[in-house]
Amino acid sequence: MKKNTYLILGWILTLLISIIWTYENPEKIKKVKNKLKLYVPKNDFKKLDDDKVKNIFDSNHFKLKLEKIVSLEGKTSFILNNSINKEFNINDVAIYTQEGFKLKKDNSEKLNINKNFTEDYNGGLKTVFFVNNKIYGLTSSLRKSCYYAAIVDLSSGIELFRSACLPENDNPKLDFNGLGSSTIHLDNKVLISIGTPTYSSNTISNLAQNKNSYFGKILSIEMDNFKKKELKPKNFSIGHRNPQGITKIDNLIFSLEHGPQGGDELNKIKFGFNYGWPKVSYGTKYPHDDKGKSYSIGHDENGFEEPLFAFVPSIGISALNICPSKLLNYYKKNCLIGLSLYGNDLRPGKSLLIFLLDKNFEKIHSIEKILLEKPLRHFMTNDKNEIFEDSNGDIYLSSDNNGIYRVNFNNFR
Repeated sequence: MKKNTYLILGWILTLLISIIWTYENPEKIKKVKNKLKLYVPKNDFKKLDDDKVKNIFDSNHFKLKLEKIVSLEGKTSFILNNSINKEFNINDVAIYTQEGFKLKKDNSEKLNINKNFTEDYNGGLKTVFFVNNKIYGLTSSLRKSCYYAAIVDLSSGIELFRSACLPENDNPKLDFNGLGSSTIHLDNKVLISIGTPTYSSNTISNLAQNKNSYFGKILSIEMDNFKKKELKPKNFSIGHRNPQGITKIDNLIFSLEHGPQGGDELNKIKFGFNYGWPKVSYGTKYPHDDKGKSYSIGHDENGFEEPLFAFVPSIGISALNICPSKLLNYYKKNCLIGLSLYGNDLRPGKSLLIFLLDKNFEKIHSIEKILLEKPLRHFMTNDKNEIFEDSNGDIYLSSDNNGIYRVNFNNFR
């Protein structure tokens, strides 16, 4: 009898210890799960004649129809459509996810990311890009106790570039959402944005001002260096917190960037310029920060480049590209189109944004936010990150944990 009692007590004690350890070590549990099974994000590529979710939204100048074409769990890192003609075909679409998958209508595959890839601290495959018909990605990575960012050849799994280790004593404050990241082709170079992966670490934030660190920068890499497998990135601009979308008009470069509480930015990116993070921001510090709640907002006075526009409060801005032809023909102005992830009654995010700029791209004349009520992350683009526009003038975008949507502009006033 006593033996059975001891066995039961031992079993209960073991169960309690397991529950407590599981609660206190969620990242380790996640690693075990990932090793035990191959998780594929749930997805459903719909036929074009299927019933689709349709929503009609009013803007100031036109109506917008939103139509779901793919259901998808999780977050995208890139949506590719390299169709030569403009006839939309779902079979031409490849969806890359932050979990490291490539999803197509008839098959899903795990990308060849090396063993150091980690999803700890909101990590994952942050962006995908193409050089000389080869595929690469920016990943969060872990080797022993070293967390770092890496550019990986997704065909071979080889790391072509890795940052220095992030400070170990700041690991609890890591947040790889802060890597952001997007790319563009500029002449014979690739520009890639890499943010500061933290929400509250002063040590990590300050890397944006350290010219010897790759964090908080827009980096320039010669395309030939990808063939040589020695990337040798150089700073194009510094002082970035969490740069998201990046695009160009001719050789003028623009970027959307997350600020802290408030202070999201649209920036005109210039070679060699410093955009000020974390010395200046139009946002405020989060409540858990221990050194006050405000930043200096004197960009000019402190020798930093002013944003073209700062969003206060912040709306979690994300993708950025040149407006599609329907909008360009209607507005007849320099026009950029962006997306935002977050929002509520006080923060009008979850929107598609239209930026109209002056002829010299120095001033913003207007910003229209069209609330689509979904967290919006990426536009569908070609392999140079140029927005895909079908023969009807429709564009396509992704929404976190929702799917891929067709966007139709109509009834222009």
